[in-house]
Amino acid sequence: MDLDLRQVRYAVTLADELHFGRAADRLTIAQQTLSAQIRTLEKRLGVPLFTRDRRHVALTPAGETFVERGRRLLVDAERLVNEITHTCAPLRIDVVAEGLPSTLLIHHLRTQAPDLPFEVLQSHGMAAALPRLLTGDLDLAFGRPFGLGRPLGAALATMPVGLDPIGVILPTDHPLADRDEVPLAALADYPLLIHSADESAEWHDWVDQAVAAFDLKVATRVRGHGRTSALAAVQALRHPAFGLTCSHLPDGLTARPLSDPVPLYPWHAAWNTATAHPALNRALELIHTYARSHRWHRPPSANWWLPKPDRDTLRVTNGSPSQKPRTASGPGPSITRSATLNPSHTSPA
Repeated sequence: MDLDLRQVRYAVTLADELHFGRAADRLTIAQQTLSAQIRTLEKRLGVPLFTRDRRHVALTPAGETFVERGRRLLVDAERLVNEITHTCAPLRIDVVAEGLPSTLLIHHLRTQAPDLPFEVLQSHGMAAALPRLLTGDLDLAFGRPFGLGRPLGAALATMPVGLDPIGVILPTDHPLADRDEVPLAALADYPLLIHSADESAEWHDWVDQAVAAFDLKVATRVRGHGRTSALAAVQALRHPAFGLTCSHLPDGLTARPLSDPVPLYPWHAAWNTATAHPALNRALELIHTYARSHRWHRPPSANWWLPKPDRDTLRVTNGSPSQKPRTASGPGPSITRSATLNPSHTSPA
């Protein structure tokens, strides 16, 4: 029998979302149309691909096989069209948001690989980028691969890139602004402003774990996108907020490093091994080299803190050299572990 690639795409998208409404929205079709097309596909195949009731949608064993092979089929079809038409789709890279270290990598890629075509997107979080990574609509994303509210997916691989020290952003007249650095315990006396996009589930999770670990208080939570919005919230509401300390700040605000311990925010590159772009390995090698040459992967010499899932992922033997990024076309998922992290520097869980 012949397969309709449109129906294959419908099945793959539904498998990503496990929800007919969300899948239909992504496909820009009516939910009834999607449901009818899935039923038609199952009838032609003679096996159910999904089980569903009013509350749940799940893949059957046959559905898992179909979706895994279907992803590859869709990628092969796109590559065939590109080859015949002598075009190459650009590498689609998600850098999370402006003002983050991941945006520095874009300039590096342009400088070191001027012949590498790519597009830059901003999904404001790994959780938001995840569905597009799973479908192959996105080739490379950055972020923390924990606290996403859903599994990464069997086809996805990650590579540790950086450990960002998180400081505190303050109004210049705040009592803590008189210190050169702020002990993390001192924040307990000053309720925090928590700023994040709805899409940034992993940042929500990191903040909640830090608040719980150090008995901090939350004054208010503000929704918004990007560093500019976060700084404006601190200016208006006058509460301290977690943030990077290395960027330019507007008048009226200052930044101080946090200490004893230094809270670290880990971020990784993530890609889909089943739909890997031909230029992906080259980009990963450049990113890996840049991150190591700038020591992004190294924690501070002082006491530092990471949430337990991140510590477990980054656990290594002291002094071992970091592994290079795994070949994107290799079989199965992997998490490449970054080296030189010393577990003795972490705070107790």
